Amino acid sequence: MTVEIVILAMIAAFLGLRLYSVLGRRAEHEEEVVPGRFDNKTGTGAPAAPAPRQPVERQQQTQNPVARPREMPTVTASVERGLRAIAAADRHFDAFAFLEGSRSAYRMILEAFWRGDKEELQQLCDRDVYASFAGAIDARIAAGESLDNRLIRIEESAISAAELDGQTARITVRFRADIAAVTRDAEGHVVAGSLDDAIEAIDIWTFSRNVASSDPDWLLDETDEG
Repeated sequence: MTVEIVILAMIAAFLGLRLYSVLGRRAEHEEEVVPGRFDNKTGTGAPAAPAPRQPVERQQQTQNPVARPREMPTVTASVERGLRAIAAADRHFDAFAFLEGSRSAYRMILEAFWRGDKEELQQLCDRDVYASFAGAIDARIAAGESLDNRLIRIEESAISAAELDGQTARITVRFRADIAAVTRDAEGHVVAGSLDDAIEAIDIWTFSRNVASSDPDWLLDETDEG
């Protein structure tokens, strides 16, 4: 009996060792991480560090170093061709920014003319337009009159023509605005107009700029009434 017990104990011990060795290796194998389809591995087998997130603008610049041009305002086909020709000659040109700037220039030039500010007009207009404004100011002063005008609002501004003539870009903008106009005599009495009743004014102004110049400013070089 003793010998049989010893033999059975030895067999049990042997089976136990075999079972432990198999289960032990399997457990160690199951602890290994199996790479998935979306895991990024380096050449050494270690997971690669995730790339830092970048702002959308920087990602777009990285993917496409050349910024895509903004869409053109709603214009006719001929005007669009002119704007694209200007944009091709001047990579900083933006039709939307130009249109917004033209509205500011429209206000600044009108207000400078109304108050008789020749110095500011000279900076905003070319020689011919400036000479016309300056002559009107001189005539007004000689008559002892002054203008008390108000630009109430710019109702509409739209590009009606655009061209590139050599290195000179010209863009025409049609403005529709409400203006309250009053003319006063030397004593300050109203001789024409009223600040209570605004009238609709339609002006067609052409701005020009040498695209080869480092000066980014556009000058008013032609005025007309719509």
